[in-house]
Amino acid sequence: MSDLTRFESLLRASDVRLPSAWQAVWAEAEDIMRIEHPHGYDVLDVGRLAFESLHDDLKAEALDALIYGWWEAEQDRRARDTRFREMGGAL
Repeated sequence: MSDLTRFESLLRASDVRLPSAWQAVWAEAEDIMRIEHPHGYDVLDVGRLAFESLHDDLKAEALDALIYGWWEAEQDRRARDTRFREMGGAL
């Protein structure tokens, strides 16, 4: 017997993936920034607003996720930069 509700079973059968809590907070913060700053905003401002809107008990986990996400992106950037330089700077 499954612990899934009928709704959850339908979502799984349809391969529908719900956004994570972090994705939902980010999307809400981005919507707020888009409305308050229609001529542009910095991605860091979105991240700060998203982080600050979390409940205090979620902030430690969110900070870990943000740092991990940044670290992965930084490692990827460094690897691409190294490959670019090894190819003589040519694409």
